[in-house]
Amino acid sequence: MVERGDVVIDVDGLRMRYGVVDVLVDVTFQVCRGEVLALLGPNGAGKSTTIEVLEGFRGRSAGRVSVLGVDPALAGSAWRGRVGVVLQSWRDHGKWRVRELLAYLGSCYASPWDVDSLVAAVGLEAQAGQKIRTLSGGQRRRLDVAIGVVGRPELLFLDEPTVGFDPEARREFHELVRGLEGTTVLLTTHDLHEAEALADRIVVLDRGRVIADGTAAELARVIVGEDEVRWTVGGQRHVEATADSTRFAFDLFRRFGDEVSELEVRRTSLEDTYLALVRQAEEVA
Repeated sequence: MVERGDVVIDVDGLRMRYGVVDVLVDVTFQVCRGEVLALLGPNGAGKSTTIEVLEGFRGRSAGRVSVLGVDPALAGSAWRGRVGVVLQSWRDHGKWRVRELLAYLGSCYASPWDVDSLVAAVGLEAQAGQKIRTLSGGQRRRLDVAIGVVGRPELLFLDEPTVGFDPEARREFHELVRGLEGTTVLLTTHDLHEAEALADRIVVLDRGRVIADGTAAELARVIVGEDEVRWTVGGQRHVEATADSTRFAFDLFRRFGDEVSELEVRRTSLEDTYLALVRQAEEVA
């Protein structure tokens, strides 16, 4: 878990209205330097709109937004050189070769990734000399990620970054993100396992409002509550809910020793927490 330090993204009372429809309502959160924050929510929750405002691609109706100390609506080229963006889709130049494009883009930055190292990190070594138009969908997605990080940005926006990745490529990408020391990352994803694997903190949006903000463990304790422990003693199966499954299991073995068998501990997952949050929000609405 990243220690709370310098604030890189500061959002206070962000509102977005289209006509009479409120898309974002008083959205408030912060992201600190080096932190990986996952912005989650169902379709239509306002995630993409929030990200576009933070990236400076969309204006806002009200509220205060500061990204790397600058209002993104007023940011210039120097600010953009400090920010990396991986969009859900990207219009590329199909005639470029993978390595050539990354080398060219890297030349626009002061301290870019070594191209060969970056190509290896995103799993495109075999395609480094290919023209982009010949890449498969998954390979093009890996190239999108490489384009986003080629300049070693201070802040990286990842919008559904591993769509089209196979399990091995997804694992390699997660290792790449974890290796971006000092880089602040704002991630949107529908893959809750990915969010749980990468994020230091979770912000959940629903109907344009923040309905939760905290670590996966913090949200699980507040929203879902307890872990489930299952075990067998003397041929009888038992199930117990507990807030401290480690202590509970220790006490079981202290009491029953080798008589305990078929011990299972089911910890509350981010998926459990997320679904509970969305259900609660629907009930309130």
